[in-house]
Amino acid sequence: MMSHIAVDIGASSGRVMLATLDRDRKLSLKEIHRFKNEIRLVDGHYRWDISYLFNEILTGLSKVKSSGVEKATLGIDTWAVDYCLLDENGELLAQPIAYRDERTNGAMEEVFQSIAAERIYAKTGIQFLKFNTLYQLYREDRKLLNQTSSILMIPDYLAYLLTGVQTLEITNASTTQLLEVHSEELDQDLLDLLQLSREKFPRVVQSGHVIGEVLPDLRVAYDLPDCKVIAVATHDTASAVVGVPSVGEHPAYISSGTWSLIGLENHSPITSHAAFEQNYTNERGAYHTYRFLKNITGMWAVQEIARNLDYQYSYAEMAQEAYQVEPFLQYVNLNDDRFTRPENMIEEIQAYCHETNQVVPKTVGELTMCVYSNLALIYAHEWKVMQELSSHSCKTLHIVGGGSNVKLLNQLTADVIEKPVIAGPGEATAIGNVMVQLVSEGIVESVTEARAWLKQQFDYDVYQPQPIGDRDHLALFREKVVH
Repeated sequence: MMSHIAVDIGASSGRVMLATLDRDRKLSLKEIHRFKNEIRLVDGHYRWDISYLFNEILTGLSKVKSSGVEKATLGIDTWAVDYCLLDENGELLAQPIAYRDERTNGAMEEVFQSIAAERIYAKTGIQFLKFNTLYQLYREDRKLLNQTSSILMIPDYLAYLLTGVQTLEITNASTTQLLEVHSEELDQDLLDLLQLSREKFPRVVQSGHVIGEVLPDLRVAYDLPDCKVIAVATHDTASAVVGVPSVGEHPAYISSGTWSLIGLENHSPITSHAAFEQNYTNERGAYHTYRFLKNITGMWAVQEIARNLDYQYSYAEMAQEAYQVEPFLQYVNLNDDRFTRPENMIEEIQAYCHETNQVVPKTVGELTMCVYSNLALIYAHEWKVMQELSSHSCKTLHIVGGGSNVKLLNQLTADVIEKPVIAGPGEATAIGNVMVQLVSEGIVESVTEARAWLKQQFDYDVYQPQPIGDRDHLALFREKVVH
């Protein structure tokens, strides 16, 4: 029985997951190792401890070997946009700066003085976020860049440490806002703006590309299994979309985690002026697809509320308290920069409501319902915009990822979009990671077959829309909450 390992690292935690298929092709997914991930203030910037993350991967792989697995395939997915700078010897020059660092404040506006925003969008098809790699590199320490021989995205760097091979996997490459929207090349005008040569970046590879084997020295030193490392859809959202159990055309989805990514899977980009104005993105997906989506806030506010309360409540307990509270009592634009990294999320939400003469949430239930109600309103707004921009009419919405377990939010979302919501799998990212490995190995013929197979693997919760009293009032709320 062949084994498949998914290394899945997000902004707050990472996991090493072991997947196996039995003779009846039933999928078994087991968490072997879990570890924390967080940014730390070092030398004036918020940074990731990438060395720690790699050591945790090695620990997880060693546990896989201890469980009896001698041979496996392996894929790594992480968050997007952040990168590592390597010198001519392939050594890390500094721990990578995190996208939540404030160094990119105002960088977009400075870049637009050299290349207009609409021209950048026409070139790349990527939405404008102040932490895109383009703006991070624009603000990068020039002295450090002059010492740089290679620039690797986070998952590509981790794969390089395992194999000694440098690649630039396409799903993560597209999030840089440097990749041409209709090709697999980095845009020369944008590279010139950054004063970077193309040679500093590895070649672009497609999802499913075999990178290489884990280095023998690592296998011996850490007692690791014999692993073939495959470039899966290395952006975690791209892996999650592969794990959407839909067999129809243009599946509509929300990949729900710290961030929420709402979108459609297309076979060509949409770079219209309207898409530009609405700041929709055309990130690359696995197997020559485009993820036409909007990157909006997700569980971040709830996570921060839990932290501010010293984790007195589990997320399930917070939701249970919220069930006692009436929804839609206030509207809060959770996408506003003031909620990106506030000193205290609870106080920031309360201050916002006070400033706008609204009901101020105080209890844990009121705060949680405030967040979930406003997330549902944001989802509803983008659900409408997404269909208008794409000219696709969507009958159902798939919610995958950790947020798919939040029944309250799923029901609120179904209510406001007036369409069924299909929730799960919660482990869509790890499952999508594994599915690319299966296709690469020829175990499953295509992603279409893989999704049809996935649909039979689990039971999914379906949330039917329930009546809401004053929909005209709610529609006004929905429009206000995103402006």
